[in-house]
Amino acid sequence: MEWLRAAACVGEDPDLFFPVSTIGPALREAAAAKRVCARCPVSSECLSYALGTAQTSGVWGGTGEEERVELLRTAGYDATRRRRGRTEPGRARPLPASGAGWAADG
Repeated sequence: MEWLRAAACVGEDPDLFFPVSTIGPALREAAAAKRVCARCPVSSECLSYALGTAQTSGVWGGTGEEERVELLRTAGYDATRRRRGRTEPGRARPLPASGAGWAADG
């Protein structure tokens, strides 16, 4: 987690990133945390970490709990489609299972 040293949240109150509710003042706290993430140079690394380690609470990489659940659900669905050899719209052949060659295949 070398990227953490460059994170915009270093020095911020950790409670800001872990609101205790999903209504009222907690919504304002989550929005404030997301504003910190918006100016963070390592927010993509943070989000990848959160998704890869199934962080279920708090604001990570500019996303809230429900947003990450949706990202994980969608990613799981997409991974299942690729494993089954289904194609993306507009693609003539199945995606590679490993993800290699996606950009080069165009």
